[in-house]
Amino acid sequence: MGRNINRIKVVLVDKRKTNKWLSEQLNVAPSTVSKWCTNDSQPSLETLMQISRLLEVKVDDLLRFDELPAT
Repeated sequence: MGRNINRIKVVLVDKRKTNKWLSEQLNVAPSTVSKWCTNDSQPSLETLMQISRLLEVKVDDLLRFDELPAT
């Protein structure tokens, strides 16, 4: 994909949470969260919704719409 379409890393820092904390909450490998934070892969929509709930932010706050191509 190559685009920086999520802001998970930024929101984790803002909320003073770690990748490890998020991986434990979601029961996924820390390497999975790391890939999301570096935009090497993207979480599913369901997982993104869980992340927004855990971090107490809107799903929109986790996404960068300016990185998507104009339609």
